[in-house]
Amino acid sequence: MKELIKVRDLNLHFKELHVLKSINMEIYDKTVTSVIGPSGCGKSTYLRCFNRMNDLKDAAIDGEIILDEENIYSRATDVTSLRMKVGMVFQKPNPFPKSIFENTAFGLKIQGKMKGSEIEGRVEQSLRDVWLWDEVKDRLKDSAMSLSGGQQQRLCMARALATNPEIILLDEPTSALDPRSTNKIEELCVELKKEVTILIVTHNIAQAARISDYTAFLYLGELVEYGETKLMFTVPKDKKTEEYISGKFG
Repeated sequence: MKELIKVRDLNLHFKELHVLKSINMEIYDKTVTSVIGPSGCGKSTYLRCFNRMNDLKDAAIDGEIILDEENIYSRATDVTSLRMKVGMVFQKPNPFPKSIFENTAFGLKIQGKMKGSEIEGRVEQSLRDVWLWDEVKDRLKDSAMSLSGGQQQRLCMARALATNPEIILLDEPTSALDPRSTNKIEELCVELKKEVTILIVTHNIAQAARISDYTAFLYLGELVEYGETKLMFTVPKDKKTEEYISGKFG
């Protein structure tokens, strides 16, 4: 299994608060990796390390995250380019107040590398990739706000995919959705890993078991256990992992 990202001795502080503590792990190419753990354990903060979103919160970070043989926290890193490589979808659907087409094409237009016909082709492909094209192809000029919640979340995934990222970060992407839309997003994750690596934070342990190849269990900012999902959910190595998975706390 090819390593796409290496995390080495990652620590993060918000002022005096030590949120992430000496995390080491590898994320493998073309897999779904879930990050689980109780509320407040640092899951979302950890996810935001991979596209440097915590920079906006004035976090102090040390350690390394290696992507394409380079530390993304190097001073030489172009953060805008990094966020094209590392797309993100948030907990609540957040389409821009623009048309369906303009939402999907947003990152491509920022890059400024494609002509109109190329952008149109990439928009169509991205919408097809998230199983949305057939639902919206006749109303691409309509506001994205006219879509249902589940459709909006898939549109946000299409927007992230359009720039051809290496990895997509999903921060509890189904927590605001109904069961049917949730099932669609889960099926989509399993399908998309053929093309892109997915790192997902989820509070839903059953969801992690259903869709992920690897699972990381965070507790109080520490990586307690990390490994293949099937093994972790059947024979966890750490007692805390076993207690969390079995619902004894969380």
